[in-house]
Amino acid sequence: MNVEPGRDLSVGMASFPAVRQQQPVPERIRTLSTMTDSDYVDLFTMSGGQTNSSPDQWARVLFEDVAGRAGQFIWRALLGLRLTASPDRVAGWRIAGRGDDWIRLEACSWHLTGHLVVQADDERVSLATFIRYDRPVASRIWPPLARWHRKLAPDLLRDAHRRISPRSTRTDE
Repeated sequence: MNVEPGRDLSVGMASFPAVRQQQPVPERIRTLSTMTDSDYVDLFTMSGGQTNSSPDQWARVLFEDVAGRAGQFIWRALLGLRLTASPDRVAGWRIAGRGDDWIRLEACSWHLTGHLVVQADDERVSLATFIRYDRPVASRIWPPLARWHRKLAPDLLRDAHRRISPRSTRTDE
């Protein structure tokens, strides 16, 4: 699926918060990653779905609960990321930075480095992905997976919203 920049990905899903892919990625989000030489960057933002949860809580629900085993398979087997299970990590990703409204996770393999940035405020939750090719083979591995990533990211945000939002504010029941 080739997503048009700024396209609303919630068509036909009135009960779900709107998710948009933003291009270009705003400088505010770009500065939350320390990766200055990225080969791939995307940003998905869900509006109207914030639940006053912290970026840490959003990251744990997104990557541990929703992505779960499928995410671990993609990250470990297909991308070869070196992830370490630990309470001070999120789904094995190292917490490399955080602020009041954001968290940055980092992981690397022998051929690429990835950063995931979750930014959450009272109005929206955003998920940014930064990938750097550290070896030429990464330019053949990531692009096909990136197509799936762009297809799955909106549902990842929506599914996390369903899990994290209080029952009283849910509109999908």
